[in-house]
Formats: sequence, structure tokens, C-alpha cells
Amino acid sequence: MLDVALAAGVSPETLRKIESGRVATPAFSTIAAITDVLGISLDAVWLEINPPERAGESGQGAPELRAKIAS
Repeated sequence: MLDVALAAGVSPETLRKIESGRVATPAFSTIAAITDVLGISLDAVWLEINPPERAGESGQGAPELRAKIAS
């Protein structure tokens, strides 16, 4: 987590707060920097927080995001 935060230019505490939901609306630039470091598209994150309503479709951003942050 420390490496991701520093590479994205945010403090580790900020990243922890975003991950835990204590920062309800992080800045777009912060999210863009974090996803760039993790190699995750903003589209994948968007699909995770706004999943398609059709059966059989789902976003995969957040589980992938959590796994990459944890590693």
C-alpha cells in the first residue's frame, strides 16, 4: 500500500481512507493517479461502482483494485 500511495503522489493515510470509505468523494485526479499506478482503467472502476443492470454483466474494478493495493 505504501508503494502505491507514494507512486500515486498521495499519502498512505489518504489511500487508507479512500479504501475504507472514510473519504466519500476523493478528487478525480487522486483516483486517476491511483488507477494509473495500479494499471486499472477508470472504466473498470466506474463499472464497479455503477454496475450494468442487465443480468450476467458485472464490473470487476474494485476486487482487482483491492487485490493490487494489498500486494
